Amino acid sequence: MQMVDLKSQYQKLKPEIDAAVIEVLDTQQYINGAAVKRFQAHLESYLDDAKVVPCANGTDALQIAMMALGLKPGDEVLVPAFTYVATAEVIALLQLVPVMVDVDIDDFTIQIEGLEAYVTPRTKAIVPVHLFGQCANMEAILKFGKDHNLFVIEDNAQAIGAKYTFSDGRVEHAGLIGDIGSTSFYPSKNLGAYGDAGALMTRNEDLAATCWKVANHGQGKRYYHDIVGVNSRLDSIQAAILDVKLKYLDSFCEARQMAADWYDAALLGINGVILPKRATYSTHVFHQYTMRIEGGRRDALGAYLQENGIPHMIYYPVPLYNQGAFEQYWDGKKLPVTEQLCAEVLSVPMHTELTVYDVDKVASAIRQFMNS
Repeated sequence: MQMVDLKSQYQKLKPEIDAAVIEVLDTQQYINGAAVKRFQAHLESYLDDAKVVPCANGTDALQIAMMALGLKPGDEVLVPAFTYVATAEVIALLQLVPVMVDVDIDDFTIQIEGLEAYVTPRTKAIVPVHLFGQCANMEAILKFGKDHNLFVIEDNAQAIGAKYTFSDGRVEHAGLIGDIGSTSFYPSKNLGAYGDAGALMTRNEDLAATCWKVANHGQGKRYYHDIVGVNSRLDSIQAAILDVKLKYLDSFCEARQMAADWYDAALLGINGVILPKRATYSTHVFHQYTMRIEGGRRDALGAYLQENGIPHMIYYPVPLYNQGAFEQYWDGKKLPVTEQLCAEVLSVPMHTELTVYDVDKVASAIRQFMNS
């Protein structure tokens, strides 16, 4: 059993993927070739005619978004303390100030209550992370951003394919709710390449045009550089692979949701195991199936699973502010929910090829340990 079974998924798509890769090899258009343009157009269509800017990886996508929005050194950006390092890393790289805030105990996304206390005259943006496959409370975040004149930059690396429903019934794709969204196509993502890849998404045409410039050395026209940019381009082979897999994204998400339902049923009622919560306003595409293990037993359970050949991961074991790279931004105040989650979260295998047998094996091991 594996945390992510990419090989079996590839075998199902092998004829299409191989043909797409060979087409790129035949054309020799490895950078910004026809495959990139085709994937961009198809992803824009999938996202209901949004503007998409492909780039080299999801971390670059976040950086390009912040550069395109004109954030300046010293500007403060609100970011959850419970997330992957890349979210705060790009903030620091641009000499902005990552202001780390606590998260919600149920859905692990940025906590709305108490956000006001983190705002200063230097606060310019907020980065909600759609962690593990479902959206943050974007309606409340948009209101907060509007009240404080903040850009809203969605880190959508783990939730492409999810949808958010507003209180008035309007539905929007994850990544297109704020000013701009970024995503990653890292191989293990719900829509994964076979190497690094990423993209930005927005409904603001002018912002998309600026992102294109930033991602391509600041040039709007070849050899004419209007702004200082970076070199971050999606290569054609990865685009060709992603274009094949995009056709199956919704079915991939459905397979993950079915596996999550199996987990829910198999794990229900085990004392000390808190199952993942589904927000009422967002679909959950289960990039990870992450539960909480109470009573200080998480690490012992992990060791037991490993002994029994069952993979698991801890996303994430250390708050951002306790990472050596970010201690300089920490005022010494611990965030209680973040601390609790870092001590309790445990993720089990989640991918499109999971079977009921796989899920029952994982659940049986967890039940046996927790009941011992």
